[in-house]
Amino acid sequence: MQAHGLVHRYGDNVDTDVIIPARYLNTASRQELAAHCMEDIDNGFTGRVRPGDMIVAGRNFGCGSSREHAPIAIKASGISCVIAGTFARIFYRNAINIGLPILECPAAAEEIVAGDELRIDFDTGRIDDLTSGKSYQARPFPPFIQNIIQKDGLMGSLTHL
Repeated sequence: MQAHGLVHRYGDNVDTDVIIPARYLNTASRQELAAHCMEDIDNGFTGRVRPGDMIVAGRNFGCGSSREHAPIAIKASGISCVIAGTFARIFYRNAINIGLPILECPAAAEEIVAGDELRIDFDTGRIDDLTSGKSYQARPFPPFIQNIIQKDGLMGSLTHL
């Protein structure tokens, strides 16, 4: 499984309240959530993001509340992967549960800049920055998590047993 896209860059401690503001939590519509993704930290995000693009951020991405709306909004906006130095544990778990690939890679999180073009091989954890020519190594997902992501989330993986 691979991903290819351009980078949208954010710093440390991006919390779930800026990923999807609480005023939009009264909807279950993935498209509505995507339309407001990142608007409190980057109000031009939804106009720039293209299917396959990626988010690269610093430490503690997804901190704050335990809402599943945050990874749903990111995935529904077209983001194919989030790379960060570290993730808040509940965000990490929610992302996997809804089938959003996320990779912890501190070196990549420090060096990759907005607009870089990345290619990721999820089977090996390799991140290639096609713009800078650098490569980074994240820990690949074990097969059971790869299965969850490939089946579009935990529920999809259970229906395909």
